[in-house]
Amino acid sequence: MFGTLCQWFWWDRLWLPESLTWADLEDRDGRVYAKASHLYATPTYALAFLIIRYLFERWIATPLAASAGIKARVHQKPTDNPVLELFYISQCRTPSQVHIDGLSKKSGLSVRQVERWFRRRRSLDCPGVLKKFTEASWRFVFYLSAFIGGIIALHDKEWFYDTREVWTGFPKQSMLPSQYWYYMLEMGFYCSLLFSVAFDVKRKDFKEQIIHHLATLVLLSFSWCVNYIRVGTLVMLIHDASDVLLESAKLFNYAKWEKTCKALFVVFAVMFMVTRLVIFPFWLIHCTWVYPIHHYPAFFGYYFFNIMLLVLLFLHVFWAYLILCMIRKFLFGTLTRDERSDNEEEESSQSEDEREQHQLSNGVTVEAKKKNGCFRHLSTLENSSMSFC
Repeated sequence: MFGTLCQWFWWDRLWLPESLTWADLEDRDGRVYAKASHLYATPTYALAFLIIRYLFERWIATPLAASAGIKARVHQKPTDNPVLELFYISQCRTPSQVHIDGLSKKSGLSVRQVERWFRRRRSLDCPGVLKKFTEASWRFVFYLSAFIGGIIALHDKEWFYDTREVWTGFPKQSMLPSQYWYYMLEMGFYCSLLFSVAFDVKRKDFKEQIIHHLATLVLLSFSWCVNYIRVGTLVMLIHDASDVLLESAKLFNYAKWEKTCKALFVVFAVMFMVTRLVIFPFWLIHCTWVYPIHHYPAFFGYYFFNIMLLVLLFLHVFWAYLILCMIRKFLFGTLTRDERSDNEEEESSQSEDEREQHQLSNGVTVEAKKKNGCFRHLSTLENSSMSFC
Protein backbone atom coordinates (compact mmCIF):
# COMPACT_ATOMS: atom_id res chain seq x y z
CA MET A 1 0.00 0.00 0.00
CA PHE A 2 2.75 2.44 0.97
CA GLY A 3 4.74 1.53 -2.13
CA THR A 4 1.71 2.17 -4.33
CA LEU A 5 1.15 5.59 -2.76
CA CYS A 6 4.81 6.53 -3.25
CA GLN A 7 4.69 5.39 -6.85
CA TRP A 8 1.57 7.43 -7.48
CA PHE A 9 3.00 10.47 -5.67
CA TRP A 10 6.19 10.44 -7.75
CA TRP A 11 4.37 9.81 -11.02
CA ASP A 12 6.24 11.68 -13.76
CA ARG A 13 3.11 13.25 -15.23
CA LEU A 14 2.31 14.97 -11.94
CA TRP A 15 5.54 16.89 -11.49
CA LEU A 16 7.28 16.96 -14.88
CA PRO A 17 6.27 18.02 -18.40
CA GLU A 18 4.90 15.36 -20.72
CA SER A 19 8.16 14.79 -22.59
CA LEU A 20 10.28 14.38 -19.44
CA THR A 21 10.79 11.64 -16.85
CA TRP A 22 12.73 11.39 -13.60
CA ALA A 23 15.45 9.63 -15.57
CA ASP A 24 16.19 12.97 -17.25
CA LEU A 25 17.21 14.35 -13.86
CA GLU A 26 19.80 11.68 -13.09
CA ASP A 27 23.46 12.69 -12.92
CA ARG A 28 25.18 12.25 -16.26
CA ASP A 29 27.41 14.03 -18.77
CA GLY A 30 29.07 16.02 -16.02
CA ARG A 31 25.78 17.42 -14.79
CA VAL A 32 24.71 17.12 -11.15
CA TYR A 33 21.04 17.46 -10.31
CA ALA A 34 19.17 18.14 -7.09
CA LYS A 35 17.56 15.04 -5.57
CA ALA A 36 14.68 14.55 -3.19
CA SER A 37 17.00 12.62 -0.87
CA HIS A 38 18.95 15.84 -0.24
CA LEU A 39 15.91 17.17 1.63
CA TYR A 40 16.35 14.56 4.35
CA ALA A 41 19.21 16.70 5.68
CA THR A 42 16.88 19.67 6.28
CA PRO A 43 15.84 18.67 9.85
CA THR A 44 19.52 18.28 10.73
CA TYR A 45 20.26 21.79 9.49
CA ALA A 46 17.22 23.06 11.42
CA LEU A 47 18.52 21.49 14.62
CA ALA A 48 21.92 23.06 13.99
CA PHE A 49 20.24 26.44 13.55
CA LEU A 50 18.41 26.05 16.85
CA ILE A 51 21.68 25.30 18.65
CA ILE A 52 23.47 28.21 16.98
CA ARG A 53 20.54 30.47 17.76
CA TYR A 54 20.63 29.53 21.45
CA LEU A 55 24.36 30.26 21.67
CA PHE A 56 24.01 33.47 19.65
CA GLU A 57 21.15 34.84 21.76
CA ARG A 58 22.90 33.98 25.01
CA TRP A 59 26.47 35.01 24.30
CA ILE A 60 26.12 37.74 21.67
CA ALA A 61 22.59 39.19 21.53
CA THR A 62 22.07 39.42 25.30
CA PRO A 63 25.35 41.33 25.98
CA LEU A 64 24.55 43.54 22.98
CA ALA A 65 21.15 44.30 24.49
CA ALA A 66 22.77 45.14 27.81
CA SER A 67 25.11 47.58 26.09
CA ALA A 68 22.03 49.22 24.54
CA GLY A 69 20.46 49.58 27.97
CA ILE A 70 17.96 46.74 27.55
CA LYS A 71 17.59 44.57 30.61
CA ALA A 72 15.37 41.70 31.60
CA ARG A 73 12.30 43.13 33.25
CA VAL A 74 11.31 41.75 36.62
CA HIS A 75 7.55 41.28 36.59
CA GLN A 76 5.59 41.89 39.75
CA LYS A 77 3.93 38.57 40.50
CA PRO A 78 0.26 38.74 41.47
CA THR A 79 -0.82 37.33 44.81
CA ASP A 80 -1.94 33.72 44.80
CA ASN A 81 -5.68 33.53 44.20
CA PRO A 82 -7.16 30.16 43.14
CA VAL A 83 -10.47 31.72 42.01
CA LEU A 84 -8.85 34.24 39.65
CA GLU A 85 -6.22 31.76 38.47
CA LEU A 86 -8.87 29.20 37.53
CA PHE A 87 -10.81 31.81 35.57
CA TYR A 88 -7.61 33.01 33.86
CA ILE A 89 -6.63 29.51 32.74
CA SER A 90 -10.02 28.06 31.85
CA GLN A 91 -12.08 31.06 30.74
CA CYS A 92 -10.40 34.26 29.60
CA ARG A 93 -7.27 36.34 30.08
CA THR A 94 -9.13 39.65 29.69
CA PRO A 95 -12.44 39.39 31.55
CA SER A 96 -15.32 41.75 30.83
CA GLN A 97 -16.62 44.19 33.42
CA VAL A 98 -19.46 41.79 34.29
CA HIS A 99 -16.98 38.99 34.94
CA ILE A 100 -14.76 41.32 36.96
CA ASP A 101 -17.67 42.28 39.19
CA GLY A 102 -18.53 38.61 39.73
CA LEU A 103 -14.93 37.65 40.43
CA SER A 104 -14.66 40.52 42.88
CA LYS A 105 -17.49 39.04 44.94
CA LYS A 106 -16.13 35.48 44.73
CA SER A 107 -12.54 36.38 45.60
CA GLY A 108 -13.29 39.01 48.22
CA LEU A 109 -11.17 41.58 46.38
CA SER A 110 -12.18 44.99 45.15
CA VAL A 111 -12.82 45.60 41.45
CA ARG A 112 -9.56 47.58 41.19
CA GLN A 113 -7.61 44.75 42.82
CA VAL A 114 -9.11 42.20 40.42
CA GLU A 115 -8.21 44.36 37.42
CA ARG A 116 -4.68 44.82 38.76
CA TRP A 117 -4.36 41.05 39.37
CA PHE A 118 -5.27 40.24 35.75
CA ARG A 119 -2.89 42.88 34.39
CA ARG A 120 0.00 41.47 36.39
CA ARG A 121 -0.96 37.89 35.54
CA ARG A 122 -1.03 38.68 31.82
CA SER A 123 2.30 40.44 32.09
CA LEU A 124 3.89 37.22 33.33
CA ASP A 125 2.94 35.53 30.04
CA CYS A 126 4.13 38.41 27.87
CA PRO A 127 7.67 38.42 26.46
CA GLY A 128 10.00 41.15 27.60
CA VAL A 129 11.89 43.57 25.40
CA LEU A 130 15.07 41.58 25.99
CA LYS A 131 13.54 38.43 24.47
CA LYS A 132 12.21 40.38 21.50
CA PHE A 133 15.61 42.01 20.99
CA THR A 134 17.46 38.69 20.98
CA GLU A 135 14.97 37.13 18.56
CA ALA A 136 15.19 40.11 16.20
CA SER A 137 18.99 40.04 16.42
CA TRP A 138 19.07 36.41 15.35
CA ARG A 139 16.72 36.98 12.42
CA PHE A 140 18.64 40.09 11.38
CA VAL A 141 21.95 38.23 11.30
CA PHE A 142 20.47 35.37 9.28
CA TYR A 143 18.61 37.54 6.75
CA LEU A 144 21.62 39.80 6.26
CA SER A 145 23.93 36.80 5.76
CA ALA A 146 21.44 35.10 3.42
CA PHE A 147 20.95 38.26 1.36
CA ILE A 148 24.69 38.88 1.00
CA GLY A 149 25.25 35.22 0.20
CA GLY A 150 22.47 35.31 -2.40
CA ILE A 151 23.98 38.36 -4.10
CA ILE A 152 27.38 36.67 -4.20
CA ALA A 153 25.87 33.48 -5.61
CA LEU A 154 23.73 35.19 -8.28
CA HIS A 155 25.50 38.36 -9.35
CA ASP A 156 27.35 36.63 -12.20
CA LYS A 157 24.40 34.51 -13.40
CA GLU A 158 22.59 35.49 -16.59
CA TRP A 159 19.14 34.66 -15.17
CA PHE A 160 19.72 37.25 -12.43
CA TYR A 161 19.43 39.96 -15.08
CA ASP A 162 17.15 38.27 -17.63
CA THR A 163 14.41 36.01 -16.23
CA ARG A 164 13.95 34.34 -19.63
CA GLU A 165 17.26 32.60 -19.00
CA VAL A 166 15.70 30.78 -16.03
CA TRP A 167 14.21 28.24 -18.46
CA THR A 168 17.04 28.02 -20.97
CA GLY A 169 18.03 24.35 -21.24
CA PHE A 170 15.49 23.25 -18.65
CA PRO A 171 15.53 20.70 -17.08
CA LYS A 172 19.16 19.90 -17.95
CA GLN A 173 20.56 22.60 -15.70
CA SER A 174 23.37 21.38 -13.48
CA MET A 175 23.10 22.23 -9.80
CA LEU A 176 25.85 24.51 -8.49
CA PRO A 177 27.38 24.16 -5.00
CA SER A 178 26.27 27.70 -4.16
CA GLN A 179 22.69 26.77 -5.03
CA TYR A 180 22.82 23.70 -2.81
CA TRP A 181 23.95 25.63 0.25
CA TYR A 182 21.63 28.54 -0.44
CA TYR A 183 18.65 26.19 -0.54
CA MET A 184 19.64 23.98 2.37
CA LEU A 185 20.38 26.88 4.70
CA GLU A 186 17.15 28.71 3.83
CA MET A 187 15.08 25.55 4.28
CA GLY A 188 16.86 24.69 7.51
CA PHE A 189 16.16 28.17 8.84
CA TYR A 190 12.44 28.02 8.06
CA CYS A 191 12.21 24.54 9.55
CA SER A 192 13.82 25.90 12.72
CA LEU A 193 11.18 28.66 12.82
CA LEU A 194 8.46 26.02 12.73
CA PHE A 195 10.19 24.01 15.47
CA SER A 196 10.54 27.08 17.72
CA VAL A 197 7.14 28.64 17.01
CA ALA A 198 5.78 27.48 20.38
CA PHE A 199 8.54 29.38 22.23
CA ASP A 200 8.82 32.52 20.10
CA VAL A 201 6.82 35.70 20.60
CA LYS A 202 3.27 35.11 19.36
CA ARG A 203 1.36 37.71 17.35
CA LYS A 204 -2.16 37.97 16.04
CA ASP A 205 -1.01 36.96 12.54
CA PHE A 206 0.28 33.71 14.03
CA LYS A 207 -1.82 31.58 11.66
CA GLU A 208 -0.70 33.57 8.63
CA GLN A 209 2.93 33.05 9.66
CA ILE A 210 2.42 29.29 9.94
CA ILE A 211 0.74 29.20 6.52
CA HIS A 212 3.57 31.25 5.09
CA HIS A 213 6.33 29.05 6.51
CA LEU A 214 4.60 25.89 5.29
CA ALA A 215 3.99 27.39 1.84
CA THR A 216 7.64 28.45 1.71
CA LEU A 217 8.90 24.97 2.60
CA VAL A 218 6.53 23.32 0.11
CA LEU A 219 7.63 25.71 -2.62
CA LEU A 220 11.32 25.23 -1.92
CA SER A 221 10.96 21.45 -1.70
CA PHE A 222 9.00 21.24 -4.95
CA SER A 223 11.33 23.59 -6.83
CA TRP A 224 14.28 21.55 -5.56
CA CYS A 225 12.88 18.21 -6.72
CA VAL A 226 11.86 19.35 -10.22
CA ASN A 227 14.95 21.54 -10.76
CA TYR A 228 13.20 24.92 -10.55
CA ILE A 229 16.28 26.01 -8.62
CA ARG A 230 17.05 29.13 -10.62
CA VAL A 231 13.71 30.79 -10.00
CA GLY A 232 13.76 29.51 -6.41
CA THR A 233 16.97 31.40 -5.64
CA LEU A 234 15.48 34.58 -7.11
CA VAL A 235 12.38 34.26 -4.95
CA MET A 236 14.46 33.80 -1.81
CA LEU A 237 16.69 36.77 -2.62
CA ILE A 238 13.96 39.36 -3.07
CA HIS A 239 12.25 38.24 0.15
CA ASP A 240 15.40 38.50 2.25
CA ALA A 241 16.00 42.09 1.07
CA SER A 242 13.16 43.71 3.01
CA ASP A 243 13.43 41.37 6.01
CA VAL A 244 16.88 42.78 6.78
CA LEU A 245 15.45 46.29 7.05
CA LEU A 246 12.50 45.21 9.18
CA GLU A 247 14.63 43.41 11.76
CA SER A 248 17.13 46.27 11.93
CA ALA A 249 14.29 48.76 12.48
CA LYS A 250 13.00 46.65 15.36
CA LEU A 251 16.44 46.49 16.94
CA PHE A 252 16.72 50.28 16.98
CA ASN A 253 13.15 50.48 18.25
CA TYR A 254 13.98 48.27 21.23
CA ALA A 255 17.07 50.39 21.89
CA LYS A 256 14.81 53.51 21.72
CA TRP A 257 16.69 55.13 18.85
CA GLU A 258 13.45 56.72 17.65
CA LYS A 259 14.71 58.69 14.63
CA THR A 260 16.77 55.79 13.28
CA CYS A 261 13.85 53.43 13.78
CA LYS A 262 11.48 55.73 11.88
CA ALA A 263 13.91 56.16 8.99
CA LEU A 264 14.52 52.42 8.68
CA PHE A 265 10.80 51.70 8.83
CA VAL A 266 10.12 54.08 5.94
CA VAL A 267 12.89 52.48 3.89
CA PHE A 268 11.55 49.03 4.81
CA ALA A 269 8.02 49.97 3.71
CA VAL A 270 9.29 51.18 0.33
CA MET A 271 11.48 48.10 -0.13
CA PHE A 272 8.61 45.81 0.85
CA MET A 273 6.23 47.32 -1.66
CA VAL A 274 8.80 47.23 -4.45
CA THR A 275 10.04 43.67 -3.88
CA ARG A 276 6.85 41.94 -2.71
CA LEU A 277 4.17 43.76 -4.73
CA VAL A 278 6.08 44.73 -7.88
CA ILE A 279 9.11 42.53 -8.54
CA PHE A 280 7.56 39.36 -7.11
CA PRO A 281 4.31 39.35 -9.15
CA PHE A 282 5.38 41.21 -12.30
CA TRP A 283 8.83 39.67 -12.73
CA LEU A 284 8.97 36.33 -10.94
CA ILE A 285 5.38 35.11 -11.14
CA HIS A 286 5.33 36.36 -14.73
CA CYS A 287 8.51 34.35 -15.26
CA THR A 288 6.96 31.14 -13.90
CA TRP A 289 3.54 31.68 -15.49
CA VAL A 290 4.37 32.86 -19.03
CA TYR A 291 7.82 31.64 -20.06
CA PRO A 292 7.61 27.90 -19.19
CA ILE A 293 4.81 27.19 -21.70
CA HIS A 294 7.13 28.45 -24.43
CA HIS A 295 9.32 25.42 -23.71
CA TYR A 296 6.78 22.70 -22.80
CA PRO A 297 3.00 22.27 -22.37
CA ALA A 298 1.41 23.15 -19.04
CA PHE A 299 1.17 20.29 -16.51
CA PHE A 300 0.07 19.72 -12.92
CA GLY A 301 3.39 20.77 -11.38
CA TYR A 302 3.29 24.00 -13.39
CA TYR A 303 -0.10 24.94 -11.93
CA PHE A 304 0.85 23.73 -8.45
CA PHE A 305 3.98 25.89 -8.31
CA ASN A 306 2.20 29.01 -9.51
CA ILE A 307 -0.71 28.53 -7.12
CA MET A 308 1.72 28.32 -4.19
CA LEU A 309 3.39 31.53 -5.38
CA LEU A 310 -0.03 33.18 -5.44
CA VAL A 311 -0.59 32.06 -1.84
CA LEU A 312 2.56 33.93 -0.89
CA LEU A 313 1.41 36.94 -2.90
CA PHE A 314 -1.92 37.07 -1.04
CA LEU A 315 -0.04 36.97 2.26
CA HIS A 316 2.14 39.83 1.03
CA VAL A 317 -0.98 41.86 0.23
CA PHE A 318 -2.32 41.14 3.74
CA TRP A 319 0.90 42.32 5.36
CA ALA A 320 1.13 45.32 3.00
CA TYR A 321 -2.30 46.41 4.21
CA LEU A 322 -1.11 46.29 7.82
CA ILE A 323 2.04 48.24 6.91
CA LEU A 324 -0.04 50.93 5.20
CA CYS A 325 -2.27 51.14 8.28
CA MET A 326 0.82 51.68 10.42
CA ILE A 327 2.15 54.32 8.02
CA ARG A 328 -1.18 56.16 8.02
CA LYS A 329 -1.30 56.28 11.80
CA PHE A 330 2.41 57.04 11.88
CA LEU A 331 2.02 60.09 9.60
CA PHE A 332 -1.07 61.44 11.35
CA GLY A 333 0.32 60.87 14.83
CA THR A 334 -2.34 58.40 16.02
CA LEU A 335 -0.23 55.26 16.04
CA THR A 336 -0.15 53.70 19.51
CA ARG A 337 0.46 50.04 18.76
CA ASP A 338 1.57 47.60 16.13
CA GLU A 339 -1.30 46.50 13.87
CA ARG A 340 0.04 42.96 14.02
CA SER A 341 0.52 42.63 17.76
CA ASP A 342 -1.87 40.73 19.97
CA ASN A 343 -1.50 43.18 22.79
CA GLU A 344 0.95 45.34 24.63
CA GLU A 345 0.35 43.95 28.07
CA GLU A 346 3.92 44.28 29.15
CA GLU A 347 4.04 48.00 28.45
CA SER A 348 0.45 48.81 29.38
CA SER A 349 0.58 46.84 32.63
CA GLN A 350 3.65 48.63 33.81
CA SER A 351 2.42 52.04 32.73
CA GLU A 352 -0.99 51.54 34.34
CA ASP A 353 0.54 50.36 37.61
CA GLU A 354 2.89 53.33 37.61
CA ARG A 355 0.02 55.66 36.74
CA GLU A 356 -2.05 54.31 39.63
CA GLN A 357 0.78 54.88 42.08
CA HIS A 358 1.42 58.32 40.66
CA GLN A 359 -2.23 59.28 40.93
CA LEU A 360 -2.35 58.15 44.54
CA SER A 361 0.62 60.33 45.40
CA ASN A 362 0.81 63.48 43.29
CA GLY A 363 -1.52 62.92 40.30
CA VAL A 364 -0.56 62.40 36.70
CA THR A 365 1.83 65.03 35.43
CA VAL A 366 1.95 66.25 31.86
CA GLU A 367 5.51 65.00 31.50
CA ALA A 368 4.45 61.46 32.51
CA LYS A 369 1.68 61.53 29.91
CA LYS A 370 4.12 62.57 27.20
CA LYS A 371 6.60 59.88 28.17
CA ASN A 372 3.91 57.18 28.16
CA GLY A 373 2.59 58.29 24.75
CA CYS A 374 6.08 58.36 23.29
CA PHE A 375 6.76 54.88 24.57
CA ARG A 376 3.58 53.53 22.97
CA HIS A 377 4.52 55.31 19.74
CA LEU A 378 7.89 53.58 19.75
CA SER A 379 6.15 50.22 20.05
CA THR A 380 5.06 50.42 16.41
CA LEU A 381 7.36 47.62 15.33
CA GLU A 382 7.94 46.05 18.70
CA ASN A 383 5.91 42.94 18.01
CA SER A 384 6.37 42.75 14.23
CA SER A 385 8.20 39.83 12.75
CA MET A 386 6.99 39.28 9.15
CA SER A 387 9.31 36.32 8.62
CA PHE A 388 8.76 35.89 4.96
CA CYS A 389 10.05 33.39 2.46
